[in-house]
Amino acid sequence: MNKVESLAEPQEKTILIVEDDDTVLTFFEYYLTKQGFNVITAKDGQQALEKIAQSIPDLIILDALLPKKSGYEVVKTLQQSHKKIPIIVVSGQLKDLSMQMMFKMEPNVKDFLTKPVQPDLLLSKIHSLLGTKSKEAKIAEQRFEEYKKKFEE
Repeated sequence: MNKVESLAEPQEKTILIVEDDDTVLTFFEYYLTKQGFNVITAKDGQQALEKIAQSIPDLIILDALLPKKSGYEVVKTLQQSHKKIPIIVVSGQLKDLSMQMMFKMEPNVKDFLTKPVQPDLLLSKIHSLLGTKSKEAKIAEQRFEEYKKKFEE
C-alpha cells in the first residue's frame, strides 16, 4: 500500500467553520468545499455549539471574536465534552499576543492564524491535522508512480 492509499479522503472529513464575517465565511466554505471536505458553518459561538451537538466535526476553524459566545468560550466548553476535536483559531487581532497565548494554552487548539489567512497555509495545516492530502498532491504522486513504473519495466 502506498502513501496515497493510507491517507483519509477529504470527503470523509467534516469541518465546522465558525465565522461572523460573511465574506470570510463564504471564502473558507468555498475553498474547503473545492478541496473535497464536507463543510458546515456557524455565525456565532452559540450556533457553533448547537451544530456540534447535532454532528461532531473532525476539525473546527474558529474565529476568536464572535457574537453570543466568544471563540474562547466555545473552546472552554468543548474541553468538557469534545476535547479531541482539533481547533484552528483565526483572528484579525494581530497585535493581541495575550489572546494568542490564551488560546494556544488550550489542548485542542492546534494553531492560531491571523487574518487575512493564507489559503495554502490553512489547507496544509488542515491536511496535517486530519491526515488527508490535497487533490493536487494526490495527482502528483499518482503521476510519479506511473512514471516510476515505466522505468522499472
